[in-house]
Amino acid sequence: MATVTAGTCIIGPNIAVRGTVSGEEDLLVEGRVEGGISLAGHLTVADQGIVEANLEVESVVVMGEVVGDIDASQSVTIEPGARVTGNIRAPRVIIRDGAYFDGSVDMELSLPDHLLKGRR
Repeated sequence: MATVTAGTCIIGPNIAVRGTVSGEEDLLVEGRVEGGISLAGHLTVADQGIVEANLEVESVVVMGEVVGDIDASQSVTIEPGARVTGNIRAPRVIIRDGAYFDGSVDMELSLPDHLLKGRR
């Protein structure tokens, strides 16, 4: 079950959105989104949620299905039973046992100069 906090927008289980969804708050998708999602917040795709879109988010937890590339500034978590088809780019990626993932992962990080000194 997805956790809903104050200030979270919900796309309910009987709602389908076609187009681009953008905003400054957290979003819970229990229904379907087709197009694109751009959030300066956290995205949760609930168990029955289906997202066919490229994602640009702060962080995302997938419990349902995502078809599209995910670009997260903080983290991506794919829970058991979830399905993700697409490429992931994030500094932190968690794919739990029992999750399905088909794509590539890019976790390239920009390290501070003082950490790079020993790597040259």
